[in-house]
Amino acid sequence: MAPREQKGGGGDPEADIEAPLISSGSSFLFQDAACEEDGEGDEEAEQRRNRRRLLNGSLRQSNVTSQVALVGTDVCRIESLDYELIENDVFKQDWRARDRAHILRYFALKWALCFLVGALTAAAAFVANLGVENVAGAKFVVTSNLMLARRFESAFTVFLVSNFVLTMFATVLTVYVSPAAAGSGIPEVKAYLNGVDAPNIFSLKTLVVKVVGCIAAVSASLHVGKAGPLVHTGACIASILGQGGSHKYHMTCKWLRYFKNDRDRRDLVTCGSGAGIAGAFRAPVAGVLFALETVSSRWRSALLWRAFFTTAMVAVVLRALIDICKTGRCGLFGKGGLIMFDVTSGYINYHVVDLPPVITLGVLGGVLGSLYNFFLDRVLRFYNLINEKGQTYKLLLAATVTICTSCCLFGLPWLATCKPCPTGGEEACPSIGRSGNFKKFQCAMNEYNDLASLFFNTNDDTIRNLYSAGTDHEFHLSSIILFFMASYFLGIFSYGLALPSGLFVPLILTGAAYGRLVGMLIGSQSTLDHGLFAVLGSAALLGGSMRMTVSVCVVILELTNNLLMLPLVMLVLIISKTVADAFNANVYDLLVNLKGFPFLEGHAEPYMRQLSVSDVVTGPLQTFNGLEKVGRIVDVLKTTGHNGFPVVDEPPFSDIPLLYGLVLRAHLLVLLRKKDFISSCTASALDASKHFSPDDFAKRGSGKHDRIEDIELTADEMEMFVDLHPFTNTSPYTVVETMSLAKALILFREVGLRHLLVLPKSSKRAPVVGILTRHDFMPEHVLGLHPYLIKSRWKKVRFGKSAFTNFF
Repeated sequence: MAPREQKGGGGDPEADIEAPLISSGSSFLFQDAACEEDGEGDEEAEQRRNRRRLLNGSLRQSNVTSQVALVGTDVCRIESLDYELIENDVFKQDWRARDRAHILRYFALKWALCFLVGALTAAAAFVANLGVENVAGAKFVVTSNLMLARRFESAFTVFLVSNFVLTMFATVLTVYVSPAAAGSGIPEVKAYLNGVDAPNIFSLKTLVVKVVGCIAAVSASLHVGKAGPLVHTGACIASILGQGGSHKYHMTCKWLRYFKNDRDRRDLVTCGSGAGIAGAFRAPVAGVLFALETVSSRWRSALLWRAFFTTAMVAVVLRALIDICKTGRCGLFGKGGLIMFDVTSGYINYHVVDLPPVITLGVLGGVLGSLYNFFLDRVLRFYNLINEKGQTYKLLLAATVTICTSCCLFGLPWLATCKPCPTGGEEACPSIGRSGNFKKFQCAMNEYNDLASLFFNTNDDTIRNLYSAGTDHEFHLSSIILFFMASYFLGIFSYGLALPSGLFVPLILTGAAYGRLVGMLIGSQSTLDHGLFAVLGSAALLGGSMRMTVSVCVVILELTNNLLMLPLVMLVLIISKTVADAFNANVYDLLVNLKGFPFLEGHAEPYMRQLSVSDVVTGPLQTFNGLEKVGRIVDVLKTTGHNGFPVVDEPPFSDIPLLYGLVLRAHLLVLLRKKDFISSCTASALDASKHFSPDDFAKRGSGKHDRIEDIELTADEMEMFVDLHPFTNTSPYTVVETMSLAKALILFREVGLRHLLVLPKSSKRAPVVGILTRHDFMPEHVLGLHPYLIKSRWKKVRFGKSAFTNFF
């Protein structure tokens, strides 16, 4: 392994992985094998003992947050992405050679890829929804038929075994095939769009496991959703198309391999993430707003148009697939499971008297949402302790949760009393063997179990039942209380297992129950329907947990197909978000922090204004000469993991030491592989454009990197030289050493840099004094160097204990 980077030294500390410790707030995770499962030896056992001592507070080590992170369920090496344009001679010549037709093809391909991303994401969403509809539907039909025959033990056995098999199938698939597919994937997508790269997060096998595992997990009646996994699915599709397919599985297309840089791929992944939300909820506008508000770190008008076009394609393709389903060829229920809660489309009339209950709903929603985040954070930390013990423990954890969940879902409805079927209703009562508001369960004919109608359904059908208008008297108060409490905590305990799972739908479901509960308690003082209270409750809990306002507002409106609710939904979201912000951060920021991703916030911490960049940059600095010996390049690449190296011209090639630019590690590996060396240390007349093409320097797929160990050189070649000038970025971003760290952070994040060169104030010193990377802006690193600044940190955003922490 490469030696540790000396902070601010000669390159990218994200590439160094010797230290196995991640520090993320107060959580610490040891890297067992950098995304690989190896046999447990004495060293690994010692690491695990150290980790347990560390979690108990008996061990302290330095922070290396920006080097490894928790990706899915495994701790992996991470690196930064290169969003900066590399202006060297090879790329300049390539741009000069491009004619008008070439540029038109480039832009046409961008739109073509957006179309493909939208169409394929819509197809993936349709397959996921159809799979859940049929697998879960078959399970409920068989179980309901056994209940109808009064064979309760057999029904419970079928229900429990079906859920167990589906959960273990999803878990085994995730643990042994693609650990990066675990969870929702939104924290990984958000980190990627912020500039953090991790292995296998967008690979083909991750895509397949995400879709198949999501179908199995949701069908297993776990309180998890499809929206988060579909966001990750859309991002995977976009990334695979952007890199021209999958080379590993020989599924490539030459004309697709056009986006050879991280900038274009970032835009495509942004469109893919928006397409995921559009596919999950049939909400194209909400998909665009979700990408803008939640996952994207950089936005511009051109990207807005392409994202909108992508989500529009999702809506069009889904519409076509829904028409096919209307013929009854899509499964048990003939609807394909595509979410659209068109249940409150009647005329909505509200008055001033309705505002106090709505405001109360928003305030309590903010408190419950922040509590949800608090409990989820604690449960995930506990799960991490279990998961780090190995694959067997991941399977045991999933098995325990699914058994407990199945027992709750089947056992709790027995606590409810049967209700007589309403007369004159359009829907059959009781609902036997299919979705509906009136599940018979153990009741007699002409009676239904209201709690079974909530528990014994897919999440989508349960939400539809709670949203239904004109159902104020169909649920007992005790049933709604019991369902709300069970749904609230089952959603917390189900997330974090080693399988694809989302938070969006569980929060909508729990919020709907919460809204119904508030409507039943104080609805007598309002003219609003309980179904409308359920819709507002979903908005309140989403706003309190996720802190999204605009995108959630549009999701709710597009789900219910009713614009008349807009003022009330806006009011609830504003109140719930404001209340929740007083306690802790939004759920996705908590997950990003918990996983250890070196995420750059959009603001600078106050203490950064008290520091200059020279306060966090320390040596030694690894540099290369413009004409460098091959042997020294190989030695530096083998002994460091840095990604970028300053190139300095020294006498006799210049009068004084002069910074020529920055050369990337990946480009050096290309030069060594090509072996276009010169025999003497003299200026070369080599025309680089004739010996190298831009394709030689094209960026490989996400998480894929060349290795210096794979290049073989003879002793004679090691004594030769290479001219770095044609391959050096001659215009890297630079700052003077007296610039404030806060100002440098804004520049670093907004431009999307990986390296920021620090120049001296005096011309009498070396031409470059250091390199700023993402690691140098991490609060853990800065405060580790300057602990006296801890008191001036921004407590609310990153470090402060929430009110809940102090309370508990």
